[in-house]
Amino acid sequence: MTLTAIDQSSQPALAALRWNNRFARLGPAFATVQELHPLKEPYWISRNAALARELGLDQSWLATDEALQAFTGNQPLAGAQPIASVYSGHQFGQWAGQLGDGRATLLGELQTPHGGIELQLKGAGLTPYSRMGDGRAVLRSSIREYLCSEAMHGLGIPSTRALCLSGSDDKVLREDIETAAVVTRSAPSLIRFGHFEHFSHTDQHAQLKILADFVIDHFYPACRDAAQPYAAFLQAVSERTAELMAAWQAVGFCHGVMNTDNMSILGLTIDYGPFQFLDGFNPGHICNHSDSQGRYAYNKQPNIAYWNLFCLGQALLPLIPQQEDALAALESYKTVFPAALQKRMRAKLGLLDEAAQNDDKPLIEKTLKLLAAHQIDHAIFWRRLCRFDSPEGRTAVRDLFVDRAAFDNWASGYDARRQQQDSAASTRLMLATNPKFILRNHLGEQAIRAAKARDYAEVNKLLTVLQSPFDEHEEVADHQALAGFPPDWAAGIEISCSS
Repeated sequence: MTLTAIDQSSQPALAALRWNNRFARLGPAFATVQELHPLKEPYWISRNAALARELGLDQSWLATDEALQAFTGNQPLAGAQPIASVYSGHQFGQWAGQLGDGRATLLGELQTPHGGIELQLKGAGLTPYSRMGDGRAVLRSSIREYLCSEAMHGLGIPSTRALCLSGSDDKVLREDIETAAVVTRSAPSLIRFGHFEHFSHTDQHAQLKILADFVIDHFYPACRDAAQPYAAFLQAVSERTAELMAAWQAVGFCHGVMNTDNMSILGLTIDYGPFQFLDGFNPGHICNHSDSQGRYAYNKQPNIAYWNLFCLGQALLPLIPQQEDALAALESYKTVFPAALQKRMRAKLGLLDEAAQNDDKPLIEKTLKLLAAHQIDHAIFWRRLCRFDSPEGRTAVRDLFVDRAAFDNWASGYDARRQQQDSAASTRLMLATNPKFILRNHLGEQAIRAAKARDYAEVNKLLTVLQSPFDEHEEVADHQALAGFPPDWAAGIEISCSS
């Protein structure tokens, strides 16, 4: 396994893969050394060439059987140190106690041209934290995570990413008998809120401090110079999380299971399970069919994120002498989130003049109320709106509405606001903000059905367009269909926590 040289002006040089494994060195209180659990006769489903290049991986090696065996969890890599980490968390608002990497094995921290990146195998078999599970992931859920993590990255939304996806005909029992798959996912760190909760709730305050110092030193170094470093750390995490929630809401993304153990300490989107991008704009949409109370509905996500941050703040109290400092650190979320969301919504509307931003809140609210009242397709509305300044473009937006009078009433106010903008600059901003392609449920389902028949072309075609979702992709077959309305049968797709 090799890394390409960073200096592109020289001949491509190869060097041994370098690992650092900083998290593993924290000790046995944080993770357990993990044995590999092979899958029979693994095969490639997809490899993410774009991410491989960013990581400096040799493309020819990534296509080998050695890489396939390594990233299916069948054979160890020299220098890697496979572990499964322990954490706890709140699930659906209730304290769940000890959890941990039940079906994930952290290979280690790879040294790349962009710094340390952890590589983790999801679905690689039993760990000490599997509880009643089998440690495996199934093909359908693995395809969804593989595609959606890259879709979020393409949208500019912080996320874990997926290097490759492999499968096996080994059987896995869920609601039905399914086949196994393994996603190799990557991130600078996969530490969650739940890691801090674990050590706080079990009164392991020395380990809590070690973990907090580790994260501050490596990912939030500016906090070290603050008068109260751990309160500053809490504030920094709050602000990153606020920015993440604004990004989710603006693009119409529903996570579906925002438990504290599914919240990244780096403000990344993590753990893709029952997620969904909105079709018709319904603020109360619940994408997770296991969420019978609607705790994680689309419009509740910002408040749930704050609730989760409050849990993180409670976990950090042993390190923050004054509770008031922790509460003050959390307050920043209440200002950063609305400001970040308004900035994104103004960009979606093509509003350029920052001086008038405070006057645009009523227009933003009126737009969202219009979409909700008429259940307008979220992605298609915003993409068509990019061409609002042309007669054909305005007509295309208007055609989305049965109630044309309601649209005309809204459009007159929007048109007046648009007259204050540079039309060409506004259109460029909107086209770079409102994606043409999102991973709708039915697109994922079509790719899954094809993959079950050993046809992986749909997976790779979707990967291509989702990695650059603002482009037209006229070179891709059926690209217009990938950006079209969902079929009627899409409404019947059910995604649950087992997905």
